[in-house]
Amino acid sequence: MTGAQVREKLILYAQLIRLGKPIGWLLLLWPTLWALWLAHAGLPTLHLLVVFALGVFLTRSAGVVVNDLADREFDRHVERTKQRPLTTGRVSVAEAYGIIAALTLCAFGLVLTTNLLTVLLSVCAVGLALIYPLMKRYTYLPQLFLGFAFSWGIPMAFAATTGSVPPLAWLIFAANILWVLIYDTQYAMVDRKDDLKIGLKSTAILLDDADRVIIGVVQTLFIAALYSIGHQSGLSLPYHLALSGAAALFLYQQYLIRARNPADCFKAFRNNNWVGLVIFVGIALSLGE
Repeated sequence: MTGAQVREKLILYAQLIRLGKPIGWLLLLWPTLWALWLAHAGLPTLHLLVVFALGVFLTRSAGVVVNDLADREFDRHVERTKQRPLTTGRVSVAEAYGIIAALTLCAFGLVLTTNLLTVLLSVCAVGLALIYPLMKRYTYLPQLFLGFAFSWGIPMAFAATTGSVPPLAWLIFAANILWVLIYDTQYAMVDRKDDLKIGLKSTAILLDDADRVIIGVVQTLFIAALYSIGHQSGLSLPYHLALSGAAALFLYQQYLIRARNPADCFKAFRNNNWVGLVIFVGIALSLGE
């Protein structure tokens, strides 16, 4: 291959793993950082920060390639996804499998620097990543399965830090599933018309005209779960201010999705990055006092 061809392939691989679209990585990173700080009751070790930050990037990158492999025959019929490298054939199936293998091996290498419990939990994470892309064919709740996949770093963070997974970890796990249901339903609202045409399922399709109300209910439950986490962890004023900030961001998201305009629903989805950041800052400031 010439230098130009190599550069073109690298650009395509970067597109495939969404290197220029970090929102998915960030939405996976924030709850992992919440868990690391709460498990350590403050700033975690540099080793664990590196392991989990890089691990989140690698596993999320592998996950989107798995998703694109499963959806390559559908993506060409959806406006938002029809130019993805796999569905257009610019990246081959064999190349995609090679990328998944390389990313997964690198992530597993990071996990091996922790402890046995964390390693065992990481095996479950691989299973969740493989199952999720198929769920939109068989159930209207693929967002729930994504919630499990996007929350699995939480018990892993506690296991790596403390050698166990206490009840607090599972409460954070459950709260994060609620958050994933919120933002991935907003994301599914973007593609609802296309998904209906090609026979894919989602919570946005299941909820229909009740989508905004149910999202509002789940947003309320999420804030309540976060309050309980803060109470159990003894978090102070900065955390409670952060919860107020997150609630205000949820009100803004409700405003954005009021007309169900796809572009505004996508803005609401992306706005959740700020929710994750605000909560993290609240936790870090509270534990840093």
